[in-house]
Amino acid sequence: MPSKPASRPGVVSTTDPPPALMIQGTTSDAGKSVMVAGLCRCLHRRGIRVAPFKPQNMALNSAVTSDRGEIGRAQALQAQAAGIAPHVDMNPVLLKPSSDQRAQLILQGRALEHMEATEFHDYKKVAMDTVLDSWRRLQIQYEALLVEGAGSPAEINLREGDIANMGFAETVSCPVVIVADIDRGGVFAHLVGTLELLSPSEQDLVQGFIINRFRGDIALLQPGLDWLEARTGKPVLGVVPYLHNLQLDAEDAIATEQACDTDEPLRVIVPVLPRISNHTDFDPLRTHPGVDLQYIGEGEVPPPADLVIIPGSKSVRADVAWLRHNGWEKYLQRHVRYGGKVLGICGGMQMLGAQVNDPQGVEGEAGTSIGFDLLPLSTTLAPGKTLRQVTGHLSDGGCFEGYEIHCGQTQVEPGTRAFVHFDDGREDGALSADNQIAGTYTHGIFDQGESCAALLRWAGLEAAVTEDREVLREREIDRLADALEQSLDLGAMFPQWFTP
Repeated sequence: MPSKPASRPGVVSTTDPPPALMIQGTTSDAGKSVMVAGLCRCLHRRGIRVAPFKPQNMALNSAVTSDRGEIGRAQALQAQAAGIAPHVDMNPVLLKPSSDQRAQLILQGRALEHMEATEFHDYKKVAMDTVLDSWRRLQIQYEALLVEGAGSPAEINLREGDIANMGFAETVSCPVVIVADIDRGGVFAHLVGTLELLSPSEQDLVQGFIINRFRGDIALLQPGLDWLEARTGKPVLGVVPYLHNLQLDAEDAIATEQACDTDEPLRVIVPVLPRISNHTDFDPLRTHPGVDLQYIGEGEVPPPADLVIIPGSKSVRADVAWLRHNGWEKYLQRHVRYGGKVLGICGGMQMLGAQVNDPQGVEGEAGTSIGFDLLPLSTTLAPGKTLRQVTGHLSDGGCFEGYEIHCGQTQVEPGTRAFVHFDDGREDGALSADNQIAGTYTHGIFDQGESCAALLRWAGLEAAVTEDREVLREREIDRLADALEQSLDLGAMFPQWFTP
């Protein structure tokens, strides 16, 4: 490893801090999240108490911790790979975009306020204090820390006050490995360009490179690897093969690979809202052999379907207007008229009601939006956010473990049948009198095999044999870790625990 850079104001000083390694990427979606998850499992297999850490995250897919905090979904997956419960310190700064210029700021799991992009840039000093506070606590509790960067460290316009990539790495003297996705093309230009845009002290922190998602004969790539090492003076620490149909929760990008293998599947469609959130809810459907799941984007005509799912949203009023503008109101009316099923989850349930009131301007300008009036309920948004893990069962059977994460309260008309019954005695959501339309605040109800099978039977798939999402995640994490152990020089990355 290279020598640590000279200390500077704000540098964390601890006695024998645990080893740490930061995975940065040449681009977004280069493979940082899955690399940290796989490495967490590699260390966990050897009995090392390891924890993931992402200083700053920007994502609309989030998870709820046991202490009712909110973190990026990727960090919850990484915690599972490390064999530990997710905690807010693993992702101390989370930004949830509500528009192209505005995002909700969440510090150590608690929602504070919405900020414009320029406001957050000025707020980074305060945010860095929060990041270092969480970092120190994790250093005390664990034997190793695996850090995930955000986007690319070579974004020149974002370098000042950086807390997500090299700004953090230099502050805590954390070595860095840069990963690039060869499947995108231009991998050598990405790696060389990224390295050369770093300062000399930042370059000193870079231990080497990982090339991700490689297909083909490694011998044909070897001349390029030799050139890269000679050109940069940094080693290639491994070439990770393309893992087809790797079923792990995405941080933000919508995965579209499917496992459908029947001629008569249950047809499910989900509109891709501009501010769609927690679309990982639908991964169990995407991987179900009896389900054809399609995401419908702007300008696309919704095809005939058995089940329409309106997903969660970070900007409910704006997204219900988007749906109306794109013809979804008439489509839903026709769909229901001919016997189709509709399910709304979280913000999607709010849209299926009579109206969404925002008297305090939680989502922007105060006002009221008319919903699709398919369920007998109305919602009033409020600044406080509900965050909790829940267990229960569906009205027609099927136990589940899930979570709630939403703003505001929904009032259901008296006499309406609840769709979800929690184990603590509360009820959630609504089911229409004709059994065609349902809504719930509960995320994760497709993750358990029992509740997923019940929901698919409700939608029309009788032979709904399912597998718990948790079992699938474990299998896929192990598959990923196996690939990393075979393709990476773990001895160079972790000499304390792996033989070089």
